[in-house]
Amino acid sequence: MARYIMKFGGSSVATVDHIRAAAGVIARRKREGHEVVVVLSAMGDTTDELLAKAQAISPRPNPRELDMLLSSGEQVSIALMAMALREQGLKARSWLGHQVPIRTDSVHAKARIEKVETARLEAELAADVIPVVAGFQGIDPDDQVTTLGRGGSDTTGVALAAALKADECQILTDVDGVYTTDPRMVPQARRLARVTFEEMLELASLGSRVLQIRSVQFAGKYNVPVRVLHNSGEGEGTLISYEEPDMEAPVVSGIAFSRDEAQVTITGVPDRPGNGYAILNRVSEAHIVVDMIVMNAPRSGLVDFSFSVPRDEFEQTMELIRSAAAEIGASDVLGSANVAKISVVGVGMRSHAGVATTMFEVLAREGINVRMVSTSEIKISVLIEEKYLELGVRSLHEAFGLDRAPSHAK
Repeated sequence: MARYIMKFGGSSVATVDHIRAAAGVIARRKREGHEVVVVLSAMGDTTDELLAKAQAISPRPNPRELDMLLSSGEQVSIALMAMALREQGLKARSWLGHQVPIRTDSVHAKARIEKVETARLEAELAADVIPVVAGFQGIDPDDQVTTLGRGGSDTTGVALAAALKADECQILTDVDGVYTTDPRMVPQARRLARVTFEEMLELASLGSRVLQIRSVQFAGKYNVPVRVLHNSGEGEGTLISYEEPDMEAPVVSGIAFSRDEAQVTITGVPDRPGNGYAILNRVSEAHIVVDMIVMNAPRSGLVDFSFSVPRDEFEQTMELIRSAAAEIGASDVLGSANVAKISVVGVGMRSHAGVATTMFEVLAREGINVRMVSTSEIKISVLIEEKYLELGVRSLHEAFGLDRAPSHAK
C-alpha cells in the first residue's frame, strides 16, 4: 500500500461531469489498496471570473477581501468531489485550508506555506476516509484567510505530500507528462519518463506551464517525488525526483521557450562605477524582474547596457530607464517587445562540452541572430527575434536528438 496525494487542476474539475470522471480515477486508486488525499483547484475559470467581479467593484481590491473572495472557488469543487466520492461508495470529507490547517505567512495573494498540521488528516486516513483538501489557500497567524498565488494548488499538493510523508504527489492534468518541448509546436516532441528537480525548475521558470515554479522548489527542498499524469490516471506520466547516480543523464533533456520577453538597451553609458546600479535600481524598486543582462566592453569611455524584462512591464520599464539615462548622461534608450527566449536544459550539460557550440551553430545556420545570452550549470538561454521562435525551437530539438528515444533509461 502506498500513500498518494492526487492533485487535480481547474480544467480537470471544470464541470460536474469532469468531477465525476476524476472521482472515478480516485476511486480506482483507493480500491487498489492505496491511501489517498485529494487536492483540488477551483472549477474551470472560476478564479478568473471571481477576480473579474472584484475588479468590476474596485480597480484595486483590498488584498484581504480579495483572498476571501478567491478562496471561495475551491470550497465548491471540494464539496462536490466529496459528494461524488460518496456516490462511488467511498468515505470522503472536504477540508478548507484553515480547517486542516495549512499555516502560511501574512502576505495576501502570494502567501508562503510555513507549516501543515497533519493530525486531522492522519485521523481521516486512519478511519479510511479520503480527505478532499482545497488547494491554493491557507490561514495566517492572525487567522486570516490567505491565497498562494497562481498555480498555488500545485504547491498545496506538494506541501501535503511532504508533511504526510507521501510516496508521491501526483499532478493530474490535461497532458500526460513533461515533454521535450511543446508538442503543439514540435509534433515530434517526446514525453520524458523522468526529469530531475533541477531540470523541471529550469523548464518551469523558462516557460513550461506544466508545473508551478514554487511547487517544484518545494518538492526539491523536501525531496517529494512528483509525478505528472493525464487526468484519466492512465500511463506512467513523468516522474520528477533527484538524479539517480547510476543513470547517465542525457546531455539535453528539453527545449523551453517564452514569448513573454522584452529587451531594453541604454546606449552611450559613461563607464563610471555606480551607473549599472543607477539603471537597475529604478527597475528593482518598481518590482520588475530583470532576466538577462549584457554590457559590452567600454569604447571611448562609453558602454552599451542591455537587459530583458517581462513583456507586460516593457512600457513601464522604458519610462523608468529614460529617466535614469537622462540622469547619468547616457545617449539613448532603445527597446523591443518583439523578442523571445529559447533555452536548452539538461543536467548532462555539467559533464559534456559543446552544447553552446551546437546551439550557436544551429541558430547561425538558420540565419537567427542571438541578441543576448545567459547560462547556468544546466541551461543556456538566448534572446532572439520572436518571428524566428518556432524555427529555432524545431531546429534545436532536432539537433540535440530530442525527437529520438534515448538509448538508455533515465
